[in-house]
Order: sequence, then C-alpha cells, then structure tokens
Amino acid sequence: MRVGWEEDAPVSAEEKNEALVRRLLEAHAKGDLDTLEEIAQQMRERERVEQDLRVARTIQQAVYPKEVPELEGWQVAPYCQPCREVGGDFYDFHPLSDGRVGFVVGDATGKGVPAALVTTGVCAFLGGVAMGSGSSSPGEVLALVNEAALARFPQNMFVTCFYAILEPESGRLLYANAGHDLPYLHRKGEAEELRARGMPLGIMPGMSYEEGEVSLAEGECVLFHSDGLVEAHNPKGEMFGFPRLRALVAEHGEERSLGDFLLEELYSFVGGAGSRRTTSPS
Repeated sequence: MRVGWEEDAPVSAEEKNEALVRRLLEAHAKGDLDTLEEIAQQMRERERVEQDLRVARTIQQAVYPKEVPELEGWQVAPYCQPCREVGGDFYDFHPLSDGRVGFVVGDATGKGVPAALVTTGVCAFLGGVAMGSGSSSPGEVLALVNEAALARFPQNMFVTCFYAILEPESGRLLYANAGHDLPYLHRKGEAEELRARGMPLGIMPGMSYEEGEVSLAEGECVLFHSDGLVEAHNPKGEMFGFPRLRALVAEHGEERSLGDFLLEELYSFVGGAGSRRTTSPS
C-alpha cells in the first residue's frame, strides 16, 4: 500500500516578505509615515500568523505515525510532505488482534491550528476505538468516531476519512469510507475504485457506513491519497485530476516505486510550482 504527499502555495513566505521589505524601503525613502505604520501593523500580524502556523505544524507532525508496519510479503510505503499552509491531512496505522492492521487516511476541513487540533482528535478517536473495541468492522469504527466527533468538533468543521482493515495472511481488505477520495486498486492492468458510501465525520448523528471487501493477490496494490494530489494545478490552471491519476495507477501500479513515480509526474505537471496538498498509504 502507498501513502501520499502534501504541499502547497505558489507564493512562498520568502517572496511575500521580500515584497513587504521593498514597500518598507520605498516608504522610508519618501518619508511616508502612514505607509510605514501600515507596514509595521502588517509585519506584527504576519508574525502572529507565522507563530500560529509553527504551532500547527508541530501539532500536525506529532500526529503522523513514527513507524510503518512491517508485514511479511507486503510493502507499505507512506509519504507525506507538509505544505506551507498547514491543513488537516493525516494518515495512521493501527495494529489489531490476530495480526490484522488498520489503515487510515483522511482530511479535516480548514487550515492552521484548528484543523491540526481536529486532526489530532480524530486520530486519537480512531486509534482508541479501533484498538480498544477490537472491532473487525471498519463501518462500526467510523460510526462510533462520528458520534465522538459531533460532541467535540468545533462548529462547521468535519473530517473525511477512509478506514481499511487488512488481514495479511489472506489478503482480505475490509473497508469503509466517510466521504473521502476513493482509493485505487491496481489489478490486471486496471485501476478499480474502492467504493463505499458514507457521510464525513462530524456532520450528522446516527450515521451508518457501508462496507466493501476485496481480496488482494500478489502484484496488486492499493493507493490511498488525499485531495492535494488531484487538485494540483499546472501553470495553465489545469488540474491534475482523477482521470489522470487513475490512468497512471492502471499503467504503473505494478512498480514497487509507484509513489516516487507519481511524485515525478506531479512535479512535471505543475512545472515546479508545487501542489496544494496530499497524503496517502498504500
């Protein structure tokens, strides 16, 4: 299985700072006190925002798992590159009973500290429910986490999440989806969508989550990802898009370095401008 990446924003903080310094020098040369005071206020506000982002990044980095499951006969390859503007993308692994492993990928709405805090909460809920209850039902886990999210999330915030449980011995993958982007299964030169219906977490109470099941054979793989990959734009304003991603997975899914290949395709597509975000396990 492979996990994605996350990055952002065509205009860097350094470029914004350089523009502000140029304005400052021009205003100083002209003796424009009003503009100097305006720039000083902007710099104070920018420092406050940057401090919030540093805190959010610290929180977000703490959420990512420190270790990757080592499963005999399986390759698990996570990749996540933090973006400049911190979002709510996350992934996680849950060691379960009988050698089973839970795989999580999701995305919280919003940016900065609020999104990072919601992400931390969801990961804690998921891990606690999955490992504490011993449930073998991804749909049941998401339903329980949804109720916890409703009671604790800030208003107008929600989380999309795909949760799957793998039985390494048999290759059986059982999954449920809370409104997240569909993973792709590479099989016989095709890329199949792993579909299961369900509302995002934290929107409505009493939700149930449809489950799907697939048996993975040798040479097959699953790509979990977040929206940063497909929403990346090139200089012409075109999106990378789901059709392009699906075609690439179908053609190159047998490669052990599928994640590296997709990264190269992404950077080539955006022309070095950077994508908006991305995360995934596979």
